[in-house]
Amino acid sequence: MIKKNYSELFEFTSAQLARLKKEYEPLKGKRYDNTKKVEGIDLVTSTSEENHFAANRYAKVIATPIYYNGNIQKGDTLLVHHNVFKYYNDMRGRQKSGRSYFKDNLFFIENDQFYMYKQKGEWFCHDRYCFVKPVEKQESYLVKNHKEEPLVGTMKYLNDYLLKQKVNKGDKIIFQPESEYEFVVDGEKLYRMYDHQITVVL
Repeated sequence: MIKKNYSELFEFTSAQLARLKKEYEPLKGKRYDNTKKVEGIDLVTSTSEENHFAANRYAKVIATPIYYNGNIQKGDTLLVHHNVFKYYNDMRGRQKSGRSYFKDNLFFIENDQFYMYKQKGEWFCHDRYCFVKPVEKQESYLVKNHKEEPLVGTMKYLNDYLLKQKVNKGDKIIFQPESEYEFVVDGEKLYRMYDHQITVVL
């Protein structure tokens, strides 16, 4: 009897959550983006479910909460954290979905789990996030064991706070160490950062 009541309570709670949170599905219906087309053939680039670089980072908005009045609209594309769609194995080795999973191929995404949204073909930064394009290594008398200039980049996508600080798209900037969270956005390698991690505009 107790188990039956608990089940009914759980179903009620899930229904409430569906009305209060945004619902998303992985873009193209895949949890992992681990294939690359070469001469018309899809090649698998990773078979590991633990490889976060292979996780799908794009989500399609299926529904928004009833009382939501923000910028996100049904049909938008979101750039999300790599754990949103990933599987993981529990202590017994059983495949499980993460905390964002709702049902079928639908997921709930919290406010801190996405960084940009795309509307009408244009990307917009969410909250305190911004995106920086790395700069290729410059010729110097110093020996640099990097393909990129360390801690230097150009602003690609800015949030409202940075725009108010007169930072512009294309500005060369210096950022704090350990602030690079790598994404590939429309085929271009970018680093997601918080706006406070941008320290100098050159």
